[in-house]
Amino acid sequence: MTHFPPPAEELRLIDAELWQLDARRTQLLTRRAWLVAALHQARPTPVAPPRPESSAPSVQNVLLMLGGVLLTIAAMVFTLVSWGHLGITGRALVLGAVTLAALATPVVLLKRGLRSTAESVAGLGLALTVLDAYALHAAALAGTDGTGYAAVASAVLAVVWAGYGLLPATRGLRLPLPAALASAQLPLLLWALATDAVPYGVTSALLLTAVFDTAVALRATARSVRVAAAIGAYGMGGWGVLAAGWLSWTATGPSAVVRAAALLLLAAATALGAAWHGGLSEARTDEHGPGRKDALGLAVAAGLLVVAALGGAVRPALPEAWTVPVHLACGIALLATLRAGRLPATVRHGFVWASGTVQALAVLWALPVVGLALLGPVGWAERAWTGAPSDARAAVTLGTPWPQHTETAPVVLAAVAAVLLLTARAGVRRPRALCGASALLWATAFALPAVLELPYAAALLTHGVMTAGALAATVYVRRDTHAPPEATPARPFTPPRLTALVLALVGSLSLAFLSLASQSATLAVLSALTALFTAASWHPRLAPVTAPAALGYAAALACATGAALDWRLSHTALLVLAVPATAAVSAARRGSARSVVPVEVAGAVGGLLAVGLALTDPPLLALVLALCAVIAGGTAIRPDRRPVAYAAAALFVLATWVRLAAWDVGTPEAYTLPVTVPALLLGALRRRRDPQASSWTAYGPGLAATLVPSLVAAWGDAHWTRPLLLGLAALLVTLLGARHRLQALLVLGGSVLVLDTLHELAPYLVQVTDALPRWVPPALAGLLLLALGATYERRIRDVRRVREALGRMN
Repeated sequence: MTHFPPPAEELRLIDAELWQLDARRTQLLTRRAWLVAALHQARPTPVAPPRPESSAPSVQNVLLMLGGVLLTIAAMVFTLVSWGHLGITGRALVLGAVTLAALATPVVLLKRGLRSTAESVAGLGLALTVLDAYALHAAALAGTDGTGYAAVASAVLAVVWAGYGLLPATRGLRLPLPAALASAQLPLLLWALATDAVPYGVTSALLLTAVFDTAVALRATARSVRVAAAIGAYGMGGWGVLAAGWLSWTATGPSAVVRAAALLLLAAATALGAAWHGGLSEARTDEHGPGRKDALGLAVAAGLLVVAALGGAVRPALPEAWTVPVHLACGIALLATLRAGRLPATVRHGFVWASGTVQALAVLWALPVVGLALLGPVGWAERAWTGAPSDARAAVTLGTPWPQHTETAPVVLAAVAAVLLLTARAGVRRPRALCGASALLWATAFALPAVLELPYAAALLTHGVMTAGALAATVYVRRDTHAPPEATPARPFTPPRLTALVLALVGSLSLAFLSLASQSATLAVLSALTALFTAASWHPRLAPVTAPAALGYAAALACATGAALDWRLSHTALLVLAVPATAAVSAARRGSARSVVPVEVAGAVGGLLAVGLALTDPPLLALVLALCAVIAGGTAIRPDRRPVAYAAAALFVLATWVRLAAWDVGTPEAYTLPVTVPALLLGALRRRRDPQASSWTAYGPGLAATLVPSLVAAWGDAHWTRPLLLGLAALLVTLLGARHRLQALLVLGGSVLVLDTLHELAPYLVQVTDALPRWVPPALAGLLLLALGATYERRIRDVRRVREALGRMN
């Protein structure tokens, strides 16, 4: 009969077997891993063949280049060192034979297909021709001028190398033609230096060389020749343009002006020809012409050079203030090419970009004047009401030097604005053009009084009119038919309206600072700005910006009015409180949610300003805080602003504390009871509405606000009145907590009662301690620990019961 063990015994046996199986499995897996690693180590690793680090053609080219360099060095050493040991016949025979051999050898090498070797030998032959030219000058023409001889020799070498590269037998060589082009860069420049034709001769030589390079780059078919020619054209042309521009800027006499302008026009014609060829090449997809970007850049450069040439030609005949307007007029004239249908599109676009560049530079030149007219009045903040200045320029400079030769800055700004208006009329990027034109016209009018040195009152009137006009444009601007649809709630402003609004705000700030020079001007300007922005706030889309601005200017007007009436700052604070009161009323009546928050923030800032002004007078500070509390309480009546009631209560309490401090009240209960009573009433109200609310949330803050400060004061009080009253209050709170099973009252009241009792019994405990022998306190402490240890488990159970009882309380 089979015996089955009890379930517990059988489970133990099964677990033991499973454990043995797991151990055996782990042992086998470990052995398998060791065997696999041993097999990998025993298997021979295949050795990869070494990979060559360089290709065969690369090695060949390096060897050929080194060989050519070494032969060239040897030829130079022979020419410089051993030349004097041979006679004239020997010299001629040696040089001629070596040079002819070096130039003839590539022909044979090319026939056998050794192109790289032929290139190296050809390079040696070209270097030998240079040595031949040097040897000829050293032996037979030593008396001639070195610079002039170098000019002739470089020209001859360029022709010889070009002819050598164009021969049918050597046409496959890539080196001779670029070398000939490189040699061709020197003849004109060296000739100009040899004839002392500086600086106009050298500049002409640079530009003519660039013209030659440009022609070669446009006509050549070989890529190496085109690249070399383009490098030469950009290099020589760049230096020539810089030199011609410097000559045009420093030219004084009519002859010098005309020659400098001619040089710039020559450079412009060269760039224009290359751009024109590039435009035509693009139209017929010619792969040999310049690319689109290159042609566009060349067209831009041509336009700028034309402007520099024409402007530089007229500049000496006009005052310096008209230099920029003249160049601007030339730049604007480039826009006429838009109607020239025969010009390639790339050239026309390049001229438009050149015109835009000139206009942008002209505006940048005029910006310091506009910046001074806008930011200069800020300095009146430190000199308020010191007297009206003599004129508008003195009002904005305040001792800062006025930029020289900027009398025509308004002309420049107005001209560019007119161009933008015409652009907008043509429908080209209409919104941006309108925004730019309006900003430039506004800046022109804003800077005009300072430029013309108009009277101070005229400056105030002009700035005020421009601010009002910008704000009116913000309100009454029509929707652009060419622009995207009207603004959405996510983007409440179209670009023209946003531009006008920004101009109005910036202009109003500058006008407010400018008015600080005179008391009457300050009051008048701040009143006008307050009324102006208040009227604009009736527009729902502008209210989020204009309403806070109106409140800000109203606060500034209140401060200025108090200062004009010789009021103290604390009394002026009462006048400033009209701003947060107005903001609270306005926010309550506004239907748009977007404008409520900015208005309330502006009102809060006004309240902080009033508090700051009243800091030096505690009684008035208490009054200001109380009035701020009233305003906050009125705001809290609205259903969506109920949390503001906490701020109102805090302000009321703060006002009470400030008033008590002004009365020199030092009793802490006078400060804490005004907080405790409302807090407990609110807690009771909350408990009535929500019986599940925690007693700590409802009554904890109110009770702690009075009990804790009073307990601290009682521990330092030598009299018996405060501890007695505190103990009675704590006892009452404890009894109420026990009666209504409220955890916060029971814990706070009991804790304060115990601590207050200990404070009262402390003197007697000290006396008893002094009367007892020294060994009694340690003995008592030991007995207590023994008793606690003996009844440890029961004490833990008692503590747990107390904790559970407290936990069941609310």
